[in-house]
Amino acid sequence: MNFRDNLREAIDFCCIEQKELAYKANISLRNIENYLRENASIPAADKAVKIAQVLGVTVEYLVTGKNSAVKTVSSVDPEMKTLIHNIKKLPKEKQVIVIQNALNLAKNLL
Repeated sequence: MNFRDNLREAIDFCCIEQKELAYKANISLRNIENYLRENASIPAADKAVKIAQVLGVTVEYLVTGKNSAVKTVSSVDPEMKTLIHNIKKLPKEKQVIVIQNALNLAKNLL
């Protein structure tokens, strides 16, 4: 996979909108859109670092698709990605309740 594909996968995994990524990374939305185009170029190192930090991955992952972050992002079950996406849509106070209940359930199952 290339930078564009790895970036798209990380964005999807994080359930973040391009506009939000641009804001949090302090990069223009147009630049983010350009990085996701068919013939996109790799951003300058400083911009790649900012993007990676926002997405919680390494620059190495974005560029090569390799390192431990790859397994974290790409090996997540599609149903789990959907669940994470749906939880992120909830208001923060509801997210906390869902996560606390999931942790309590997990403790009871162990």
